[in-house]
Amino acid sequence: MIPSKEILKTWRKFDDFPMETLTKAWYFHKGASIKQREVSLMKEHRNQYGITGNCFDLAIWLLDEFRQDGITAFPIGSQFHTEHAHVAVVALDDQGNRFLCDLGDQWLRPLLVETQREDYTKDRLRGFFPGAEIQVQPENNDTVEILYHRPNGKTSKQVFDLNPIEMNDFLRGAEYSQNLIGSKPLFECRVPHNGETAHWEFYNWESFLSTNDGLHKEDQTEAISHWVDVIHQKANYNKGFLFDALSKYKK
Repeated sequence: MIPSKEILKTWRKFDDFPMETLTKAWYFHKGASIKQREVSLMKEHRNQYGITGNCFDLAIWLLDEFRQDGITAFPIGSQFHTEHAHVAVVALDDQGNRFLCDLGDQWLRPLLVETQREDYTKDRLRGFFPGAEIQVQPENNDTVEILYHRPNGKTSKQVFDLNPIEMNDFLRGAEYSQNLIGSKPLFECRVPHNGETAHWEFYNWESFLSTNDGLHKEDQTEAISHWVDVIHQKANYNKGFLFDALSKYKK
C-alpha cells in the first residue's frame, strides 16, 4: 500500500504545511470580495509570512501541484456549506489506482484505497497517521471507512466518499467555508517527537500533543503573546501575522 514515487514526490512538498484557520480569519478582514485565495496568492503569503491555510486551501494547492507534475487528481469531500465541511484529494498512479491525500487532517503520506488489490490488507497500519494506527474498511468501490486506533484503546472512524467533486461545486464550498469564521482558533501541524512524527494541535486556547504513546495535554492560556511564541516555534509562522490573526478571535 505504498504510494507511487511520483505521487509521494509531490506530497513531500507539503511535509511542513500546517492546517489552520488563522489565515482564514486574517484574510477575511482584508476586504477582498472573494475569500478563497488562488494558489498564486497562497504562495505569495507563504513566502511572506510562512502561512498555509485550512483544508480547502491545502486541497486546492495540492491539486495544482499534482497538475503541474502530470498526475491526475481530483477533490473529494463531505458536509459542504456547513461548519463541519472537510475536503481531501484523490490522486491516481499510472495504473489508475487511487490514493487518499488528506493534508487537512495532517496525514503522513498518501493511502492506497483500492480495496480489491492483492496488496490490500485489513490489518492495522502504522506510518500513515500521526499518533494512531489506521485500518481501511471497504464499504463499496466508491466509499471507504478509515478506523483510527489510538494508544489509549479509543477508536474513531471517518468515512470517505471517493467520488470526484465537480470543480465548480468544490470552489463554491470553499468560498462558503472561507466566509464562515468560527469563534475558536485552530492550528494543527506535524512535529518530530522521540523518533516519530507526532500531531500537535492548538484549539480554543489550549494545546495537545498526540503521539504513539498517547494524548498529552499541554498549555492552556488565552494570552496571545504566549501562542505567538509557541506557534512561531512549531511552524515558523511570522510573529506579526500570528498576533494579528489571533487578535481576530478576541473581538
